[in-house]
Amino acid sequence: MSDPKNILILCTGNSCRSQIAEGWMRFYAKEKANVYSAGIETHGVNPKAIATMKEAGIDISNHTSNHIGEYKDIEFDFLITVCDHAKENCPYFPSNAKRFHHNFSDPSKKIGSEEEIKTAFTNTREEIREYSETFVKNEL
Repeated sequence: MSDPKNILILCTGNSCRSQIAEGWMRFYAKEKANVYSAGIETHGVNPKAIATMKEAGIDISNHTSNHIGEYKDIEFDFLITVCDHAKENCPYFPSNAKRFHHNFSDPSKKIGSEEEIKTAFTNTREEIREYSETFVKNEL
């Protein structure tokens, strides 16, 4: 078996979408990849992201919110931005990584009832699940 690929998932605050994506990528890639997530800022891991992933059987409660600068010494094979803001505002990050971008809806910005917010998190989780599963099938 070949060496695992290094995947970096990048978002603005590394609190929600990138955390969910890290959870799904780890689930689908298993030993084929080392998966990291980071932000151009750090906002802590969103408790609702943890809860929505737990509902799907994925535990991200031990994830940490990391700054992209922490990973400057890792040679990444893939860099995935999961929001337009991160794609447009990412500081220069020297890497030969193959770059991917998908702007997932941000459930943490949803305003409404608890049920509407929960639905937004579930919808984003499922969007990211489908993307992650397809990514792993096609790229790893």
